[in-house]
Amino acid sequence: MDYEVIDTEDVPITDLSEVEGVPPDLDIRPVGRQLGVSNMHVTLWYFEPGEEIQYHAHSEQEELYYAIEGEFSLKLGRSGEEEYVEVGPGAFWVAEPKIGHGHRYVGDDTGVVLAVGAPAVDDPGLDPHGINDEEIDGA
Repeated sequence: MDYEVIDTEDVPITDLSEVEGVPPDLDIRPVGRQLGVSNMHVTLWYFEPGEEIQYHAHSEQEELYYAIEGEFSLKLGRSGEEEYVEVGPGAFWVAEPKIGHGHRYVGDDTGVVLAVGAPAVDDPGLDPHGINDEEIDGA
């Protein structure tokens, strides 16, 4: 593939509540999969009021987020040093491998976040409270 162009509406919505063993129960559009991207994960996440992606970390994957619609309360940082940051549309945030991150939708309508993770590996969430500083600094 040299290039690919799609419209958001051309990417089917996946209801994660119907996928066994995959939290959280949110709707997503797996944009990267639809485009055939192999070096990163690209996903649109849809949030209703109060929905969240709980605080977690990844062993290898770095993640970049962009708030498209709505207001979010972020929990970011190493275990024991977490900070809470309120953001709205137009905000970017990033989490390096082994650094905790999570976000809750605090708006009134539907919130939308674009998430890009690389490398494109199967990297399930880790408990950031179980990662020590030597593991982070040695990464």
